[in-house]
Amino acid sequence: MHTVALVVVDLQQAFDDSEYWGVRNNPSCEANVAALIGAWRAAGQPLVFVRHHSTEDGSPLHPDHPGSRFHDVVEGEPDLLVTKSVHSGFHGDPDLARWLRDERIEKVVICGVQTNMCCETTARVGSDLGFDVSFAIDATHTFDQSDHEGATISADEIARITRANLDPEFCRVVGTEQLIAELQRAAAA
Repeated sequence: MHTVALVVVDLQQAFDDSEYWGVRNNPSCEANVAALIGAWRAAGQPLVFVRHHSTEDGSPLHPDHPGSRFHDVVEGEPDLLVTKSVHSGFHGDPDLARWLRDERIEKVVICGVQTNMCCETTARVGSDLGFDVSFAIDATHTFDQSDHEGATISADEIARITRANLDPEFCRVVGTEQLIAELQRAAAA
């Protein structure tokens, strides 16, 4: 069985604040992330947790703010904990790419928050660095955004665009059930 790292990006408590972030999509995100973490643990595959620690005072993701803590579904100890202050999990500390290469891991699955921001950026950078990336679209969520012309782009539409942006150029975009089924088949082989 090939080793596949599950990379959980920024699933932090601050993103539960709808007054700060606005309307979100995919209420199943957290349950799907929990299912992926459970499946990866059961299969003995590596887990990477990535957290965003903002350098901006007053940010709900600032390390001194309680919102910087992981969401409850991100439980247990990961094989690697990466802390970043930018969009890509590959630009944090410790160096995710170096760790994956040292562990001889060529495949990663990305999930977490936000679909079109840190998750998409992590997938793109991972692909550009030569990793085989899968993107668990239903284990991510995002928020409605202004189009800067007076209209709103829904979070569902943003996720649909992320799917189109990523697959097939940067990675394959798949669902949680398919990823777990693939993992279980590989473990049984």
